[in-house]
Amino acid sequence: MEEKEIKQGMPVYVRIDEYKDVLDVMNMIKSKIEDAKETLSKINEIKNEEDAELELWHTGLEEVERKADFVDKTLFEPSAL
Repeated sequence: MEEKEIKQGMPVYVRIDEYKDVLDVMNMIKSKIEDAKETLSKINEIKNEEDAELELWHTGLEEVERKADFVDKTLFEPSAL
């Protein structure tokens, strides 16, 4: 496609078929942007669920560690009771 310098304030003429092609491309781009937004939202939702699950695992592991420390102290330091 040949590019020409367009003077400011001058009317721009575009062939109808080229204009329709540009509109189609712009609609496709908008659609792809919406698809990307939806995908990103789903990824963020999954990440939040994973973070919550990891926090539960972390809490559970801390509880097990606390109980193991209690058992260890109870077995090896009977006077601590």
